[in-house]
Amino acid sequence: MSNGDRKSGVPTTVTSIPLVNPHAPKPDPSIGDLVKDATSQVSTLVRAEVELARAEITRDVKKGLTGSVYFILALVVLFYSTFFFFAFIAALLHEWLHFYVWSGILIVFGLMVLTTALLALLGWRKVKKIRGPQQTIASVKEARVALVPGGDKPGDKLSINGAPSTTDPSGW
Repeated sequence: MSNGDRKSGVPTTVTSIPLVNPHAPKPDPSIGDLVKDATSQVSTLVRAEVELARAEITRDVKKGLTGSVYFILALVVLFYSTFFFFAFIAALLHEWLHFYVWSGILIVFGLMVLTTALLALLGWRKVKKIRGPQQTIASVKEARVALVPGGDKPGDKLSINGAPSTTDPSGW
């Protein structure tokens, strides 16, 4: 059919009329056809599920980001309002103790420095206890030994540094 046979994209003549529907399922499909159809349908289903999960996660991440912006703004306001709280404490000390104003401010400053030092000490003690992923490192070393050729044979099991291993890697 040539372009001259077309009128507004529709052919004016049909060269042949199909006698069967090319998209109709075969009356007796073979096992191969059934497996092919099942594989394509499972693949389509998995892709659709992944797209659904991606859309849900994207929606939830957007909500989480919006919520976190509000939390950050609340923390900023709280941070700036602590100045007024400490000024209030200094003024209250001045009223109760009848000292000079600077003495109340100095007492509040000293309490803040002591609190900061105490919190820094507690944080330092926690950070010092961090040892890293010891179990992961050990399991990677065991896997590396197991993947060495001849590692499955009974006999001298060698550790990473070449010395005979005295521990059972299974933990028994």
